[in-house]
Amino acid sequence: MASDKPFHVVTPLRVSGPLSKLAGTKVYLKLENTQPTCSFKIRGIGNFCKSWAGKHCMQFVSASAGNAGLATAYCARELGIPATIFVPQCTPAFTVEAMEDEGAVVCIKQTLEECQNTAKEMVKRCCNSTYVPPFDDPLIWEGHKTMVTEMKEQMGESTPGAIVLSVGGGGMLCGVIQGLREVGWDQVPIIAMETRGAHSLNASLEEKKLVTLPEITSVATTLGAATVAEEALKLAQEHPVISQVVDDCDAVAAVAKFLDDERMLVEPACGASLAAVYSEVIKMLQKDGKLPSELESIVIIVCGGNNITMEELERLKEQVSADNGMGDLLECELALATFNNPCNLFAATLQKSMGACAH
Repeated sequence: MASDKPFHVVTPLRVSGPLSKLAGTKVYLKLENTQPTCSFKIRGIGNFCKSWAGKHCMQFVSASAGNAGLATAYCARELGIPATIFVPQCTPAFTVEAMEDEGAVVCIKQTLEECQNTAKEMVKRCCNSTYVPPFDDPLIWEGHKTMVTEMKEQMGESTPGAIVLSVGGGGMLCGVIQGLREVGWDQVPIIAMETRGAHSLNASLEEKKLVTLPEITSVATTLGAATVAEEALKLAQEHPVISQVVDDCDAVAAVAKFLDDERMLVEPACGASLAAVYSEVIKMLQKDGKLPSELESIVIIVCGGNNITMEELERLKEQVSADNGMGDLLECELALATFNNPCNLFAATLQKSMGACAH
């Protein structure tokens, strides 16, 4: 049995020079990609698993496309409790292997919905088994709250002008809003970023009721909750939340640019939040009067992710280029990002002879 020490670690909050320059204001990065499982998910799922281990749970069962499943597997190993993870067929082999390396039994099903149904049925049949929800539980939100309490301590007397985060099922959104209330940052707006085809929060806010997407079509599969948590919709209507949707090509381009700028590889679900700067969503919101024209700072939660490798990034770039019929444009954007990066030796050589790109 593990000690009372949480499974998550306190992650760095640091200023990004490249993103600050693009945004025209100080941009802090809350680096959740540095967690033991490379994702923020371990905060909430760690809290959930610790709580249920104290209730004599004998087995954890999860349904996940990646990050929640890996967090469950990690926590189960630390607690000495068996875990069974049901994953959809789209889950990369390297993610499945990572779960198995943590000691979990991994079962592959056709769709995430089938995974969820099978996992819940297994829990009904197996005595003292617990279903680990990926996002929709108060214990999950309580764990995610710790991101904000850390930010408060790390920023001292400063208050962020806005917080940018990605939304899948809404667990992080619930935790962050609860955390903002707890530290007295009730008026700090949240820019809730989703990709088109996984935009269940945006669709629900538009209709002012829970909306279930007919299917998930985004390449950001870990944002793929067809229906956002009811609590997430409720809190998003109470707190100043600005819902924004970007295309897959924006999210994938943001992943590539972030790798160039910060030497960190994250998955498209995280690219959605980074696109708030790279695709100038923040500037657009300022222009439209939805954000103040002068922001002291913004914090981007770099949620991380496991469903990514360099090979996978190249495949995604090709896929979104083909899907949008704009391969040349995307390649041009990525090439410009590389060319204008002063840390790139090849770019520096070219710039000496040609001058930096003006556009």
